[in-house]
Amino acid sequence: MKPVPKSPNWMLSALEERKQQDLMRQTVTLDSPQIPHTNINAQGYTAFCSNDYLGLANHPKLIKAMHDTAQQYGVGGGSSHLVCGHLSPHQQLEEALADWLGYERVMLFSTGYMANLGVISALAGKHRPVVQDKLNHASLIDGALLAQAPLRRYLHGNVQSAEKLLVRSTIPGLLITDGVFSMDGDVAPLAELSKLAIEHDWMFMVDDAHGLGCLGEEGKGCLSLAGLDAATLPILVGTFGKAFGTAGAFVATSHDYADYLTQFARPYIYTTAMSPAMAGATLASLRMIQSAEGQERRERLAQHIVYFRQRIQSLPVTLMESDTAIQPIIVGDSKAALRISEQLKLLGVWCTAIRPPTVPIGSSRLRITLSASHSKADLVLLCDSLEHVLTANF
Repeated sequence: MKPVPKSPNWMLSALEERKQQDLMRQTVTLDSPQIPHTNINAQGYTAFCSNDYLGLANHPKLIKAMHDTAQQYGVGGGSSHLVCGHLSPHQQLEEALADWLGYERVMLFSTGYMANLGVISALAGKHRPVVQDKLNHASLIDGALLAQAPLRRYLHGNVQSAEKLLVRSTIPGLLITDGVFSMDGDVAPLAELSKLAIEHDWMFMVDDAHGLGCLGEEGKGCLSLAGLDAATLPILVGTFGKAFGTAGAFVATSHDYADYLTQFARPYIYTTAMSPAMAGATLASLRMIQSAEGQERRERLAQHIVYFRQRIQSLPVTLMESDTAIQPIIVGDSKAALRISEQLKLLGVWCTAIRPPTVPIGSSRLRITLSASHSKADLVLLCDSLEHVLTANF
């Protein structure tokens, strides 16, 4: 074996600092599909940290749709959407999403991160500022940085704070928020923010990665919950890697916005299109989300959320105000969060500790996520295990 090149001292120092602060991240390899009863390192666990909220990631109908689409259109996109990579399954999915959500156009992206980078870097700039929620996802922040746009962040969920920043700006720009916040599980005040954007002539963008499929009428997400539409929410970003159970992302918008993004959104222009097989599977997922089965899964998930919150509210910890599948328990100290996570593993429960810089310093937590595919017995195991471990630690 050839000798390994010496690593820079600054790199080794940064890694050592992370270790000392109990903030090192490591990859976990699953030996099973994305299902509640999973195998990790040859050990069985009941997992409560997946974003597969409706339990569709291993659904036979999606697997069959992916296989059938691959048989007809192959696996790879082969090129960007603008060269020769836009296949019929992509077009069918875009049209179905646009019809479902009530928008003129939908554009597909390979990932949610790329969708946010593409949209914000195209629409914002040195002379078009960005104002966004302080707890927005990293991809939304990075999009503004990529655009080299003046960036201001308002207090989390605070419409008055957002308004102050809009009023201070001499030129209109882009107001951005998550729909459901990925680490807290709460829902943004979208109706009020939309009204604010309209009053000040700002563009309004929502990333509803964690709401679509789970919330609102037919699973239309925060758009439906807030009573908004294409006129009051002109830029809606969604991902397929959560409730849809597949991979990729989209932006739903108007013809004019879509035409502009097609010309100037570099992460859209200069990358290979998502797999047509994945587009076929995602279309099948959308049909399920719209169906009676999709509604039944949403109702089951809602029941799980109610049960979990009723069981945990008496424990000596802070359970955040969330009515979504994301149910964080604040621990505070990173070392304590890791310790509790390890103790839960000994009881057969896999729940990852979330630490800075993903969340603010002092707010390390157990980010518990519930799925329609969990059984009542799974929920009982989770709550019994949390009661045992948390009572012993606090």
